[in-house]
This record gives sequence, structure tokens and C-alpha cells, in this order.
Amino acid sequence: MRGHGNGRFITFEGGEGVGKSTQLVRLAEHLRGLGFETVTTREPGGTPKAETLRRILLSGRVAPLGALAEAALFAAARIDHVDKLISPALVRGAWVLCDRFFDSTRAYQGARGGVEPGALALLEKAAVGDLKPDLTIILDLPPQEGLARAAIRRASAGARADRFEAEGARFHEGLRRAFLDIAAREPERCCVVNGALPADEVARVIRQLVDARFLDAEPAAAQ
Repeated sequence: MRGHGNGRFITFEGGEGVGKSTQLVRLAEHLRGLGFETVTTREPGGTPKAETLRRILLSGRVAPLGALAEAALFAAARIDHVDKLISPALVRGAWVLCDRFFDSTRAYQGARGGVEPGALALLEKAAVGDLKPDLTIILDLPPQEGLARAAIRRASAGARADRFEAEGARFHEGLRRAFLDIAAREPERCCVVNGALPADEVARVIRQLVDARFLDAEPAAAQ
């Protein structure tokens, strides 16, 4: 492994309402059933300091300062998240499943926000160093369907659209293209999964991806 013990680091990416959180939980259940310590987390967030920054970022209060300011705050949250939660878990051999990571910054603030790649690369290096996910699962779904799902979720929770859910259709179409472009540039790390399939089928596809990549060649953890 790349400097993080025997742990595995899997990230879930995609636009709004694609099912990342649901599928992360489903995969965590699968891995725990095999006896692996599995840590689930999210970005921005995962630690108390990063969760504070999450509330600020998703409220939209930083948006008037521009995408570069947003990217810098996402990086600040990521620094604490990696240092306090992700890296220690990987070093002790846990699997870490994260709902969003640096690909979301590349897509939202980079491809859609217009932040220069060089500036994003510097922020990313400061936040994560050489840490990269072992596997990134990009859930792909037409934006209108994802936004409809997100609206249903908000209604059931009595919540309002956050900073990014409130963006227009053009933004979300571009976001979808940005994630697919990332997958095309790094096919060894990224796998695109059809998020329009039934949730059980999506979970089965993801289990097969993970099992084939990591588990077929190594024994399960001690029960």
C-alpha cells in the first residue's frame, strides 16, 4: 500500500442525489460482515473542525468570495480530516469509505468553478500529500434524476437546498461531465457505476468491483 499500512481507502463521487451515501453504507455492511474494521466518513466533514467548515460551506456564505476561496476552505477541512481520521485509520489497517474527496473539489471548484488546475494541485498537495484513494467509485446519473432524488430527501428531512443543490441545470450537467472526465483520465483508480440502476443492483456491482480488486487475492479478516 502507498504508505498507509494495510488499510484500503475507497471514495464515492458523483453529482447531487446519485446515491453515494446509500451505497457507502451498503459497502460498509458488506466489509464488516467479512470481519474488516471499516470507517465511514464524508467530506467536507468527518472531524469536529471539518464539520464546522462543512456548515459554513454548504450554507453558501463563502460563495460570494468565489470558487478559489471555497476550494481553500475545502482543503482546510481536508487537512484536518486526513490528519485526524483518515490516515490513522489506514495505518492501523482499517478500510476507510469516504463520501466525496478531492475529486469533488476538482469537479465543483475546478471544472465548474473555474479555479486553475495549478492552484487546485497546490491545495490538494497541501491537504493530502501523497495520499490517494485505492479505488474511486463514480456514480453516474442524469442530473435531473439526481436532483429529483435530492428534493425528495430534503422534503422528508424538512431541509432546504444547500449551496450546490441550488445551482441550475447547466451547472449540474457540467458537473456530470467533469466526473466522467476524471474517470477517463484515471481509469486505474476510478470506476463508473450506473446510478440509475435499482439500489440493490448498484450495491451488487460495487461489491463485485471491490471483491475483484482487493479481496479475491487476499484472505478475509479474522472473524
